[in-house]
Amino acid sequence: MLRSVVVGAALILAGCAGQPATQQARASAPPPAVTVPGQQTAALPHLGVPDTSIFARPSTRILVPPRPLQCVPYAREVSGIDIRGDAWTWWRSAKGHYRTGQQPQVGAVLALKRSKRLRAGHLAVVTGVLNSREILVDQANWLNQGQIHISTPVRDVSANNDWSAVRVWYIPGDIYGVRSYAAHGFIYPERLSASR
Repeated sequence: MLRSVVVGAALILAGCAGQPATQQARASAPPPAVTVPGQQTAALPHLGVPDTSIFARPSTRILVPPRPLQCVPYAREVSGIDIRGDAWTWWRSAKGHYRTGQQPQVGAVLALKRSKRLRAGHLAVVTGVLNSREILVDQANWLNQGQIHISTPVRDVSANNDWSAVRVWYIPGDIYGVRSYAAHGFIYPERLSASR
């Protein structure tokens, strides 16, 4: 009896070890062609980025530009927010020049804080607000390969729903990443008037 229970358990566990046939087929099949929404398509051609991807899902994908891109020039170009310097300096530099806050808005830049993993911080441009806890962003160089990640889901995991801690979708794995990242908040593209 004990032997049959052990053999049965081993067979069940062996089934978990391999990928299901549908996942194996999906992993080896070329990604389907995906049309980028108008706003994103308009933002990419002037950067010299072809409409091809190495991963593609209904709207989330990774584009390979002709030359590697960093998050700062990409965010500046796509959002129109004219701030210079490393990503971690943007939050401080925005004060007095651009409106900032803790609520996502399409066109705003999500500014992640500098950390051991993000030594220069990180910037991502909001392209969609799904609900109070999830947004879509376009960003460059998220996985340190100079690529452009399109329509990447980002989830607010902060206790107070203030976007001070986020998790980012890992496109190649089709899952949210396990790490959370500290965030300053959002820099909105509207310039403050000189009188403020």
